[in-house]
Amino acid sequence: MSLKIRLARAGAKKRPYFHIVIADARKPRDGGFIEKVGAYNPMLPSGDEKRVLLDLERLKHWLKMGAQPTDRVTLFLAKAGLVEAPKRREQTHQHLKRKKKGEEADKPAAAAPAAVTPPAQ
Repeated sequence: MSLKIRLARAGAKKRPYFHIVIADARKPRDGGFIEKVGAYNPMLPSGDEKRVLLDLERLKHWLKMGAQPTDRVTLFLAKAGLVEAPKRREQTHQHLKRKKKGEEADKPAAAAPAAVTPPAQ
């Protein structure tokens, strides 16, 4: 059985609230879980101590048992000091506009002065 430490959504429409649970990876997101080990309330400000609540002793137990945290839960556990923080990827420049092939060729030609030809007689 593959165990995951993940978020299970609770709360009302447009008022999200998440339980941090231990669940079988094959179960649905909000389906049955083994144990609730914390809570996450994204509606609270980021500095609020009640935004993320964790049962550290139970999380240590489940991590020893081989439960794998999801990406979001890994960030919470890293802040609590239970796991190593994931390395941040370097920012790519894929979101920037690319220069078109025609624009690159036209700019050097436009910068060079035009050749003067003598008038034909």
